[in-house]
Amino acid sequence: MEHFFTCPYCWERISMVLDISEEESDYIEDCEVCCRPIELHFRFADQSLVYFEAEKIEGI
Repeated sequence: MEHFFTCPYCWERISMVLDISEEESDYIEDCEVCCRPIELHFRFADQSLVYFEAEKIEGI
């Protein structure tokens, strides 16, 4: 599933493909615009995205 969100560093709108087979996931992905690491948290319920958060990693 493609999901659009705003980078917490450069404020650009970016997209990523989320794997709906994982009910809940937490990982780090680099912004495709500014290349800074973003901590991502998301959850699915009944194959629908119910929670998504993209956070800065402090100290980087």
